[in-house]
Amino acid sequence: MMKFERNYRICGLIECLTGLHIGGVAEELKIGGIDSPVIMDSVLNLPYIPGSSLKGKMRSLLEVRHSEDWLMKNGDVHTCLDPSCDLCVTFGRSAAEKIEGGPTRIIVRDSYPNQETRAFWDSTEDILHGTEVKGENFLNRITSMATPRFIERVPAGSSFDLEIIFSQYGADDKKRLKLVLEAMTLLEDNYLGASGSRGYGKIRFTDLALMEKTVEDYRCGADWKPHEKTKGATTAREILGLLSAE
Repeated sequence: MMKFERNYRICGLIECLTGLHIGGVAEELKIGGIDSPVIMDSVLNLPYIPGSSLKGKMRSLLEVRHSEDWLMKNGDVHTCLDPSCDLCVTFGRSAAEKIEGGPTRIIVRDSYPNQETRAFWDSTEDILHGTEVKGENFLNRITSMATPRFIERVPAGSSFDLEIIFSQYGADDKKRLKLVLEAMTLLEDNYLGASGSRGYGKIRFTDLALMEKTVEDYRCGADWKPHEKTKGATTAREILGLLSAE
């Protein structure tokens, strides 16, 4: 019988090393306006990183990395009926697929700009509501005629708070936790959001910590405590290396 054992918490920062564009919806088109806006929080009116965007990119990178097991030939998101599939158990599968595998192991929170980043945005005249506007041109290959477009993006140097919760229900979940950290290292060498091939979306996970809270901690009201074997590690690669050495 499956039994909850503990939660792990991966916390830290997502640092934008280049401009980041995760697309929103343009409410109206104006002459000379933004062609491609970023997604904004409706309350703060500031950009954020949706947990779905981060989780989806991590999952897709794992599918490519482990293509022999998880890459679908038609390009769809991998999903299967194997109750022990590490990818499906970790990141989830369709509710229509009634498989005995327990709950999805990972929760990826929306990430919001930290206070230092908000102060940086407020102090820079070229940044409005946490974004900059980058002008680009489409160039006709025959006539060389340039068609301008204006892309909104979060400027390099911005940081967002990160929180990922991973639930452990058995021994196999220890290797699935390492799968999450593997995905984070893959993402650092890839890109988040759109236009990665044009230099956008390079990020780095910084000031990371792996915390844990056991069943007994929940029972007695204890707070998160550092995972002993990874204490002092502050990058995804360092944490993954220490977990792999267990």
